Amino acid sequence: MRSLRTTLIATAAAVLAVGTAAMPTAAAAAAADGGDGDGFTIKDPRITESSGLAASRAHPGVYWTHNDQDAPRVFAVDSKTGRTVATVTLQGVGKPRDMEAISVGPDGNVYVGDIGDNANGSWDHVWIYRFPEPRKLQDVTVHATQYVVKYADGPRNAEAMMVHPKTGRVYIASKNEDGGGLYEGPSRLVTGGTNTFRRIGEVPWVTDGAFSPDGKELVLRSYFSARGYAWSGGRLGADHHVGAPLQGQAESVTYTPDGKALMFGTEGEQSEVVRREVVKDDGRGPGSGAPSGSASGGASGPADDGSGTGLALPAVAVVGAVVLGLAVRSRRRRT
Repeated sequence: MRSLRTTLIATAAAVLAVGTAAMPTAAAAAAADGGDGDGFTIKDPRITESSGLAASRAHPGVYWTHNDQDAPRVFAVDSKTGRTVATVTLQGVGKPRDMEAISVGPDGNVYVGDIGDNANGSWDHVWIYRFPEPRKLQDVTVHATQYVVKYADGPRNAEAMMVHPKTGRVYIASKNEDGGGLYEGPSRLVTGGTNTFRRIGEVPWVTDGAFSPDGKELVLRSYFSARGYAWSGGRLGADHHVGAPLQGQAESVTYTPDGKALMFGTEGEQSEVVRREVVKDDGRGPGSGAPSGSASGGASGPADDGSGTGLALPAVAVVGAVVLGLAVRSRRRRT
């Protein structure tokens, strides 16, 4: 298996090569369309590692997020102002180890995935927490249900957890340098026992994912790119390129409630959430139209800024910082 350092160096070289070649055209395109478009900046100084993002079902314009290594709490952020409008503390669960994902289910509950395992197998189980989405946005302590999760083929690291908006079934995508797996949970999560997740498909290196509101597409993102997969009968279909921004620590993605756009989040203080309109796939990007379960179009490949012309100048300039940040973060979490 390739080391993280090798992967990062190779990825940076590819990104720089593509970005440099496309620089004049990309810069002109960015100027023509007004830049990155709408989004917001998370203002709360307590949110320094926004690892998951989910659009609220009960409160339009509000997005749920959380830190990865923190107390059992989540934050509701107003996309109009970037300010936290509610902090929800979870009662009845243990101390989180590495919360990496959040999703809102069709049952009106918020699901939090404490599924990170940077040692790739040091924990024989991970957890999912569930609590009802509050009707009123205010600081509150709620009772949460805790579910024990294991994988049928053994422990692994994961950062993406998605609840299907129609069936309510929970899925997890594992994270691996050479590609991960998509895991399906039981039809109904249970307490007092183990919920076994079984591998049903192959995916690239994934840091987060989200189902479209109609449940017909699954988008998976990584540090440098994103792909969409047709979803039918509970399985992956043909995949295609999805335009994603290049961010310093690309950690999260969610659909807007109307399904017209994707919101891409990142870690760090005053982190930005970038909006990208959902457009009909034009076949660009490696692996377009690949068969179900394919890991082609590796998620660690060069990013596309959504303009169809490669990386713009600001994106090229930030690549060094991106790679350095990933290396430092990896080293910090392994100590």
